[in-house]
Amino acid sequence: KTLTLVARIKAKTGQTRSREALAALGTLTRQETGGCHYDLHVATDQPGHFCFPENRTSRQHLDDQPGASAYLAPLAARADELFAGPPAITMWARIA
Repeated sequence: KTLTLVARIKAKTGQTRSREALAALGTLTRQETGGCHYDLHVATDQPGHFCFPENRTSRQHLDDQPGASAYLAPLAARADELFAGPPAITMWARIA
């Protein structure tokens, strides 16, 4: 059963490097086992607002990614510089 993680985050006003940092995260996420896709979206009516759905083949594939913390750490270290706050993350299960 596919699990979809949806994360939304807002860049700090005037911050132009947030988009590149999130795009780089997608490149690494796509290489993980059980990762179906990671697509970065930007709001058309709210510049600097990003959303990225990430599909996984199971919850276990999401939980069992030992390499994830290695590439998330540099982004987390820059979070205060890049983003207005923490991401809002929700989990979704496909029903139809």
